[in-house]
Amino acid sequence: MALLGMPSMPAPKPSMRQATGPVRFTEGHHFTLTEDVNLDELAESATVPLSVILQVTKRCNFDCSFCSETLQLPDPTLDQLDTMRANLTGVQRVFLSGGEPLLRRDFGEIVDMYADFIIGVPTNATRGLEHAKNLAGKVAFVNVGLEGPRSTTNRVRGDYDQVMAGVRAFLDAGLPISLSAVVYRSTLHALPFTYQIADVLGAGKLKLILPLRKGNALDLDENEFISLEEAAQTFERLTELRAVHDWRPALRMTTWTPHTEGHMIVVEPTGKANAWPVYDAPDLFEPLGNLLEEPVTEIWKRYRFKRNHFAKYLGRSIRTVARAGGPDA
Repeated sequence: MALLGMPSMPAPKPSMRQATGPVRFTEGHHFTLTEDVNLDELAESATVPLSVILQVTKRCNFDCSFCSETLQLPDPTLDQLDTMRANLTGVQRVFLSGGEPLLRRDFGEIVDMYADFIIGVPTNATRGLEHAKNLAGKVAFVNVGLEGPRSTTNRVRGDYDQVMAGVRAFLDAGLPISLSAVVYRSTLHALPFTYQIADVLGAGKLKLILPLRKGNALDLDENEFISLEEAAQTFERLTELRAVHDWRPALRMTTWTPHTEGHMIVVEPTGKANAWPVYDAPDLFEPLGNLLEEPVTEIWKRYRFKRNHFAKYLGRSIRTVARAGGPDA
């Protein structure tokens, strides 16, 4: 199995079709505007979110030191997931998330069920060998968590070699990939290596995220949380290195400011929909309703972070550099 080089792209399937309108999904695995549209007007006129995170399980085979989703809940049934699918009509992208979603043996059935959406799969890749072939041509990309070289990933997340074995399976199946890394002060030195790995793998993007104080991250040393100024300096340094080394993946960094508060809509296995992260909420979740009981259009009406949602997913409230060598600007 080849590790180096750009993976071949599978032929587009219905799950990757672009919706009509001013928003386009890019080869850098994020959204961009195709025309000059006022962001506030776009957010106010929308009747559904651009993107929703749907937790198909809370189970995970890693115990990441930053993990916020430590509360265990039963997996939703396929019938429940089908109800939620119907209630998500109009949404462009759905992240079939976890926990670790590939722990579900029926994950392929779930992907087939959600074929009308742009599908992203956040994963630690350790079950890539079992699922890669069944996902090929059906998902827009898999987003693999990787904090850097072996020692860094092993310390922060889990078994680097298991992750990379899954990544190789994804690449062999022709699946587009992106990488995401949670940034600690003690991992700053590893980020150039992480970007180099993303480039070697032909990743669409490298996404950097600062940890949130919830779950396992409550036990992190305070020194591990970098400041917004340090985050800006880190991003600028990586952008400089990108130019020097001609790294191609898009680069994005999410920091937690008033402009990114509540930008995600997370649906738990019970169907409970939440705005996330809401800084003054005890668990950073603000309840919005239940997707098993009503359509997302009703949940959207209660959602008070519409502008933040569109601004983040369109790259207006976070630090971004577009993918090089592709139609990603």
